[in-house]
Amino acid sequence: MRDREQEARDRMVRDQLEARGIRDERVLAVMRRVPRHLFVPEPWRENAYDDRPQPIGENQTISQPLMVALMTELLDLRGGETVLELGTGSGYQTAVLAEMCERVVSIERHVPLAEQAKRVLTSLSYANIEIHVADGTLGWPADAPYPSIVVTAGAPSVPPPLVEQLAPGGRLVVPVGDREMQTLTRICKDAAGRTSWSEHGRCVFVPVVGQHGWREERWDPDA
Repeated sequence: MRDREQEARDRMVRDQLEARGIRDERVLAVMRRVPRHLFVPEPWRENAYDDRPQPIGENQTISQPLMVALMTELLDLRGGETVLELGTGSGYQTAVLAEMCERVVSIERHVPLAEQAKRVLTSLSYANIEIHVADGTLGWPADAPYPSIVVTAGAPSVPPPLVEQLAPGGRLVVPVGDREMQTLTRICKDAAGRTSWSEHGRCVFVPVVGQHGWREERWDPDA
């Protein structure tokens, strides 16, 4: 079973990532290693390495492998950072980040997903991850500023608290657009605090819900 899963990861990296332009060898190596299937619920586990998102409950998904790789590559991680992640979801992107940085602070608004992600990540012996249940559009001020921030859901606009919590020299990667389609956007902040924006293709994510996101549903983290 382990050999079959490793073969599936190798094919995923070769056919979905390298073939479509992912060049960061660190990202490719991590995605050959992290067991994506363990982050997918059992009914869909046999499709874990397919070139598409998979459902994980709470109307959320685990992102397509290519999108996980691209967002990670755009962060340009060097190994000593603390990364702020908005949207823990399954915990798969969290694990990929944790392999490439010093520490991950991850925010999830769905309690069941946060608890399941913690179980899987603990079973895989990750010790450099903190998961908090909160409104991620407010960031996590306690550990700011962050050299790297990634948002794994689609936002109608860039949440201002995330830009504020981005360190000089830092990078923020976020899908921005409407509910049906977004543009993957990277925001870089220079040493003087000025920001520059670049676009990296169209994408489709579940919506960011929160004070600085979509407001179509009520949510109380203490409820």
